[in-house]
Amino acid sequence: MIEGSCLCGQVSYEISGELGEIVHCHCVTCRKAHGAAFSSVAAVQDADFRLNGESALSCFESSKGKHRYFCSGCGTQIYAKRENTKHIILRLGSLDSNTVTQERSHIWVSEKADWYSIHNELPEYPEAE
Repeated sequence: MIEGSCLCGQVSYEISGELGEIVHCHCVTCRKAHGAAFSSVAAVQDADFRLNGESALSCFESSKGKHRYFCSGCGTQIYAKRENTKHIILRLGSLDSNTVTQERSHIWVSEKADWYSIHNELPEYPEAE
């Protein structure tokens, strides 16, 4: 079982299946939402994701059909969900458990923060893969 939570503990989750490969997103929206150089994410099948403390979640539609869910108490980004998909986009900074999934790539490097340099051999894509 993989577990995660927000900073204040009002929201937690359990994942009964596997995490998808890790993608590091450098788009402006992710940078602003997380206050960081990029956001590390992985797909989780809806059926494998169990959320606790849902009443403490707030959401924001950051682009048409994509909602970002975060704790209304502490602001921790938990996941995003695109309409008509069968998976969530888990924000890996909220994990409490270790994971064995592999990094796959950097996306939206065309919008990468100019003060950050990527220092690994992962594939880089100017937009989404």
